[in-house]
Amino acid sequence: MLTKTLDNLFHETLKDVYYAERKILKALPKMARGAESPELKAAFEKHRDETEVHVERLQQIFAIFGKRAQGKTCDAIEGIIAEGEEVLEDFKGQPALDAGLISSAQAVEHYEMARYGTLARWAEELGIKDATALLLQTLEEEIATDAALTKLAETGVNSKAQNAA
Repeated sequence: MLTKTLDNLFHETLKDVYYAERKILKALPKMARGAESPELKAAFEKHRDETEVHVERLQQIFAIFGKRAQGKTCDAIEGIIAEGEEVLEDFKGQPALDAGLISSAQAVEHYEMARYGTLARWAEELGIKDATALLLQTLEEEIATDAALTKLAETGVNSKAQNAA
């Protein structure tokens, strides 16, 4: 039996997050179209542009690691995105739609933050300094996006959803 090492785990997790980012790229325009708040629409559009850069960084990391960029199905992101699509469908035209979209988007961000944090630590352990820097850069952007979504929720989206009744 082949011994699996941190190298193997890093590569498998990198494939997982690569798949997730590409799936997120497809979901963000749909979320932007569904959002009612112009600020939330803009946040989704901004994050789509950032996500394109994240995909490019991951491709660089695959190259640094000496592997071909490829994804593997990520059941976690499939489920999170399916929940977001359910919110879009179930709350369309309702006061709580944007609050639900923010919640779904933050679930995605928290998943990404967990993955990028872990990958950055493993890259450091493996001595892949260039990959560590790229992963940490993406992690900081994911943290900033999560904070921006929280601010949107706190500055009106949640109270709009509550006060509409």
